[in-house]
Amino acid sequence: MIYFDNGATTFPKPQSVVRAVCDTTRFFGANPGRSGHDMSLRASKIIYDCRKNAAEFFGTDDPENVVFTPNCTFALNTVIKGVLKKGDHAVISSLEHNAVARPLEFLKKYGISYSVADVVCGDDEQTLNNFRNAIKSNTRLLVCTGASNVFGIRPPVGRIAAMCKIYGILFCLDAAQTAGVVPVSVKDDGIDYLCAAGHKGLYGPMGTGVLVVNSDVVPDGLVQGGTGSMSADLNQPLALPDRLESGTPNLAGIAGLDEGIRFVRKRGEQRIFQKEIALSQRLYDGLSRIDGVELYAGRPGNNTHVPVVSFNIRGHDSEEIAALLNDRFNIAVRAGLHCAPLAHRSFDTVQRGTVRAVVSVFTQAAQIDYFVVCINKIIKLLSKKVAIDNKSVLK
Repeated sequence: MIYFDNGATTFPKPQSVVRAVCDTTRFFGANPGRSGHDMSLRASKIIYDCRKNAAEFFGTDDPENVVFTPNCTFALNTVIKGVLKKGDHAVISSLEHNAVARPLEFLKKYGISYSVADVVCGDDEQTLNNFRNAIKSNTRLLVCTGASNVFGIRPPVGRIAAMCKIYGILFCLDAAQTAGVVPVSVKDDGIDYLCAAGHKGLYGPMGTGVLVVNSDVVPDGLVQGGTGSMSADLNQPLALPDRLESGTPNLAGIAGLDEGIRFVRKRGEQRIFQKEIALSQRLYDGLSRIDGVELYAGRPGNNTHVPVVSFNIRGHDSEEIAALLNDRFNIAVRAGLHCAPLAHRSFDTVQRGTVRAVVSVFTQAAQIDYFVVCINKIIKLLSKKVAIDNKSVLK
């Protein structure tokens, strides 16, 4: 299979990640932080090594500020539900994933409100004005994606974070689509909370996520329970990471995530990004030359996009095209709404969604060219089918 569904999860994973998951399960499968024997201590060291590695990667001085979560959605829920209180207001972008929109919609019943600021593709000034105009006197939190998972658009998050500091608003970055692709430092970039998926651009296993806290305002935890520390106290520990980590951690997943981050650091985020953006530009250019292909959000640019290309074939549903790519050409893409209806409303694609192709560091130029050839074949196939159907109707 030729895999272009890297926006959902990257595949394949580096061999170092696969080995770490397997070796940890085979040789160091004890419960970390719960016992004093050698294997448990070794397991604890694996967890700490990843925490330290992630802290350096995301630009925080204290590894204890790195919290491991089951996924990015859990991290975002922790921030949103753990920071906002009754009477508070939040601002989000028009490109947000349901991992942001649904928790806020849920919190409406508890007296918490939110507004949506339009991201204007290619106009950072207007985008900033839209965020500024959405801020109210009771706005406590602003959540913005680093890049749209549907269209690849990158809002000006650095300037948005700076604006939040001026207004005294907490800023949360959803880095699900940018971690491992676009360099970021929570300290230097003024990010209070960074939420990332471990299994996408960081090349770790599924079931891993990261929350980096860079604020004195620490969210209340979604879950309370055993932490291996202060066990005599029935109250949850207040110090990070235990305040937000309860229960047995995903040791194998975290070991794999550690190797994934090391893989990205060794390759270099900038080198990875340059390769991927060049491939996405090649794909966009190839598709743009095909009559009947509808493209969105403009040609991927170095400072304006991540390597995501969304398109449709005129007159056809996105799911139909994805099925044809899978069944006839063994190509994996994602179609539909991609769990981001707000983004689709911005581009008037809610009714049929889009076909989304996302490359990775392992994608080859020949695969891009083959993809374009296959879309050409699909259009010819569909045209022939329409002609046959029309002939039948005339009879």
